[in-house]
Amino acid sequence: MTVNDDAFTNWKNREEIAESMIPIIGRLHRERDVTVLLHSRSLVNKSVVSILKTHRFARQIDGAELSVTETLPFLQALTTLDLGPSQIDIGMLAATHKADDRGLSAAEFTAEAVAGATGDNKIERREARDVVLYGFGRIGRLLARLLIEKAGSGNGLRLRAIVVRKGAGQDIVKRASLLRRDSIHGQFQGTITVDEAHNRIVANGNEIQVIYSDDPTSVDYTAYGIDDAILIDNTGKWRDREGLSKHLRPGIAKVVLTAPGKGDVLNVVHGVNHDMIKPDEQIISCASCTTNAIVPPLKAMADEYGVLRGHVETIHSFTNDQNLLDNYHGSDRRGRSAPLNMVITETGAASAVAKALPDLEATITGSSIRVPVPDVSIAILSLKLGRETTRTEVLDHLREVSLTSPLKRQIDFTTAPDAVSSDFIGSRHASIVDAGPTQVDGDNAILYLWYDNEFGYSCQVIRVVQHVSGVEYPTFPVPVA
Repeated sequence: MTVNDDAFTNWKNREEIAESMIPIIGRLHRERDVTVLLHSRSLVNKSVVSILKTHRFARQIDGAELSVTETLPFLQALTTLDLGPSQIDIGMLAATHKADDRGLSAAEFTAEAVAGATGDNKIERREARDVVLYGFGRIGRLLARLLIEKAGSGNGLRLRAIVVRKGAGQDIVKRASLLRRDSIHGQFQGTITVDEAHNRIVANGNEIQVIYSDDPTSVDYTAYGIDDAILIDNTGKWRDREGLSKHLRPGIAKVVLTAPGKGDVLNVVHGVNHDMIKPDEQIISCASCTTNAIVPPLKAMADEYGVLRGHVETIHSFTNDQNLLDNYHGSDRRGRSAPLNMVITETGAASAVAKALPDLEATITGSSIRVPVPDVSIAILSLKLGRETTRTEVLDHLREVSLTSPLKRQIDFTTAPDAVSSDFIGSRHASIVDAGPTQVDGDNAILYLWYDNEFGYSCQVIRVVQHVSGVEYPTFPVPVA
């Protein structure tokens, strides 16, 4: 047998193992509301090849490829336990078991590591919480995809309605088509049908009511059977408490804004300050995509080294508020053609840091340049640290944060030498540390942080909504603080 035959046989064996994992992952999700992760990446509804690629990706952050032969015993062990709703990272189970010197079997170690989700410790499955999307643009449609995806267990969050202004001619058909096909993020994973008679879009069995309105105060959501819902405002039209309070209509309990909030509205970056949300708070902002990208790594650096001051320069993809060709715009430069120019503009991300990290005394300044790419941006974060360090130490620290810390869903890490922006389309992390261009000189550090300013940000919004809904289930093994 040749070397090539050996490699191919190995691949086919791993394919067979990955194939056997799919029904186990599906049953755990549907029947017990357990989401199986691999280094913070969900394996629910993933193909054989996707599962294998996710295992292989571990080599970039942990130094070695993770094999399905290593994780399968831990996945099988989960099926023997009385599990409650939770997120369980089999990559972390395999890694921590390897480092454990007590000689426990995979089953014994798993039972101990996830004990907080079993028996008397497990939490009860909760009734689905209604969600309404106010606006159905770039972020609104991605949020819809995520909500539909996460409705697989029948619990958690349930998208009940979208509210839009009615367009001319086959409005609902066109909106369904935009949900079905996306030039950046690809095809919708599932089936979509339209019930024009009742103004509904049915996506993977989820009936979504389309409500036409030009004024939030004119809608009675209880008329559509919607109750105690969380409304996500994707329009950005109202950003202060007074404006957003217009959404607090019958059937709506809380409002979440997908833009920086003004005044006393709490700006939340999940993973960093979401625990500051008071149970009775009705108005919440998820800040901006750039704020979500820079705050988690900034916190990771501040906690370890201290940060005295910093500057962030964002190279940002163009957005729908810019013009395709030169035309009038309320801002000075955004009227110039977005796909033809680099456009210097402002960013509020730096000033928003103080709201998300109130204990950080460092001054953070910022600026931004819009560039001719449709998605994925990069933030260059230049920091004056509280002590001297080395490039190796910083990268080791950030790699470990991305693997084991409470920020592992926010911070990803790559060592790929040829990584470019399109590689990060669809990333579910708030930002991805690029090890290659990272620079450290004594107490000065420059970090390069990629982020999918559409999808990664939408994932952060969903995490906030899950938190305020009480359906943000615990993760095991418990991340190291």
